[in-house]
Amino acid sequence: MSAASYSERITMGPLVAAIDQGTSSTRFLVFNSKTAELISHHQVGIKQSFPKEGWVEEDPKEILQSVYECMERTCEKLGQLNIDISNIKAVGVTNQRETTLVWDKETGEPLYNAIVWLDLRTQSTVERLINRAPGKNKNHLKHKTGLPISTYFSAVKLRWLMDNVEEVAEAILTHRAMFGTVDSWLIWCLTGGKSGGVHITDVTNASRTMLFNIHTLDWDPELCKYFDVPMEILPQVKSSSEIYGSVYSGPLAGVPISGCLGDQSAALVGQMCFQDGQAKNTYGTGCFLLRNTGVTPVMSDHGLLTTLAYKLGKDSPACYALEGSVAIAGAVVRWLKDNLGIIQSSAEIEKLAGEVGSSYGCYFVPAFSGLYAPYWEPSARGIICGLTQFTNKSHLAFAALEAVCFQTKEILEAMNQDYGVSLSQLQVDGGMTSNRLLMQLQADVLCIPVVKPSMSETTALGAAMAAGAAEGVGVWSLTPGDLTAIPTEKYQPLINPEESEFRYTRWKKAVQRAMNWETTEPISNGNGAISNGNGAISNGNGAISNGNGAISNGNGQH
Repeated sequence: MSAASYSERITMGPLVAAIDQGTSSTRFLVFNSKTAELISHHQVGIKQSFPKEGWVEEDPKEILQSVYECMERTCEKLGQLNIDISNIKAVGVTNQRETTLVWDKETGEPLYNAIVWLDLRTQSTVERLINRAPGKNKNHLKHKTGLPISTYFSAVKLRWLMDNVEEVAEAILTHRAMFGTVDSWLIWCLTGGKSGGVHITDVTNASRTMLFNIHTLDWDPELCKYFDVPMEILPQVKSSSEIYGSVYSGPLAGVPISGCLGDQSAALVGQMCFQDGQAKNTYGTGCFLLRNTGVTPVMSDHGLLTTLAYKLGKDSPACYALEGSVAIAGAVVRWLKDNLGIIQSSAEIEKLAGEVGSSYGCYFVPAFSGLYAPYWEPSARGIICGLTQFTNKSHLAFAALEAVCFQTKEILEAMNQDYGVSLSQLQVDGGMTSNRLLMQLQADVLCIPVVKPSMSETTALGAAMAAGAAEGVGVWSLTPGDLTAIPTEKYQPLINPEESEFRYTRWKKAVQRAMNWETTEPISNGNGAISNGNGAISNGNGAISNGNGAISNGNGQH
């Protein structure tokens, strides 16, 4: 490049980049650290494979390749904008959480596909663990982990890999195995891989494994023993904002990687929810409502998780959040597109549902991966009810959008009960928030305003903020007075609360119909399928009626 053309390059404040590796796509985004403005980005879709019913996998090498592709394309786009990439002072990483990988540290090769967070292959393991727990209590480990025993978290997936994949078992015996969630795999590869890559994770990702003690902020020897996981394969746990290493090769070689947050924590940071009590709901593949509880972990009595919100620096305090996790949100739209073919693109659902303006009594419970919060019921499966000859694909599309809103209402109600103070409005972000019908429906279902930032990439923004604020980088100030207020759009509820409540009550009825569908443990002891006389979820109140057995009559007969 000639000196003349170089001098024409636009000089702007320091830039910070973020890798946002989600369940359905990878993005690389570059922000101006002074204004929080998105300068450029690139996105690549990720293929999911479903080798068996309930199984969900992704290829770790495809995930890594997509990151390199997004980085390179974005750097090219910056060049076209006449922006010098040497302005990029740091890179942050944010990722789909819980998704589990094991690789060989000597060859750098993954030993199996990544088992995605949604995957259900561990259901029988989970049922066995719960049946073995004192009082058959799924919250047996919650005092340390903040989590119920569930297919969702990494430890059971790791256990499955160790028990069922010969290469993994062998690599563990020969001390060549490394375990990590997606953040660890990416950071290890980006910092050199087998040539000296750093094997780390941050507190937010670690808190989703079931192997991490949320009070000591480290791996817990007792939990590792419980799942029989050797501690040597685990990454080192760091804060969410510090220099972990530098990019090893490519256009950004030498740039520090200095931020790491699980995607939902990153969205909390990107939405500037730094005060105790502030909350956000992210609509991605799943739907995740997080409420900052400050430096105190709050345990839920209503089926929510206690998780790490962030720890923004080695010497900064850890902050916690209550989380309501819904497995299927955007994934239901993908299902309508890929499996049923009733829409050609995800954006079409808004038009299709808008044609009818109501589901006309059709209710859709998309329990494709069981039900997460507030039920934690892996035996539930998807159900569509209230069908008549009048029902058409538009009603189904509308019912699918409504399902996302109803699931959010369930976790918001649980959150309000646990926290003791009701949210007066809901801050939202994520890919699905571009659907205006969905946002209006959400306000109508919740009977409170829904507030959406004009820049919807808050997950990536959170990772960039953590990276830019890290000690040794210092280009992004997180002091409250320095934070840039992002413009927002507000949706007000338009229907009366009685109408909203009627629809919600019908939805709850549909949810009960979806319960206890797919049980893997044999029905035996006259006490209901999994419920040992106590009802599938309800802690002694019966899944549907009288407190005795999976469906109704106290004898476990269906």
